[in-house]
Amino acid sequence: MTLNSFKTSTGWGYTISQNKKIIIKQTIIPVIENNSSFKTESDALKVGQLVLEKLNNNISPTVTKNDLNLLSIKL
Repeated sequence: MTLNSFKTSTGWGYTISQNKKIIIKQTIIPVIENNSSFKTESDALKVGQLVLEKLNNNISPTVTKNDLNLLSIKL
């Protein structure tokens, strides 16, 4: 699986692909109330890497508010 970042109209997002097919496209920060993109490419990639690790370990790729806090994601 591969992780890539991309620019959105208001910030950054990420995709996770497998066999050149996108399986996750995240354009907004998950679990927060307002639909905001990630403020930095680094933030998008940090969350994407967490989701990728969860998928690789056969764990639900759900992201929690605690995950965002632990990764120091700017909201």
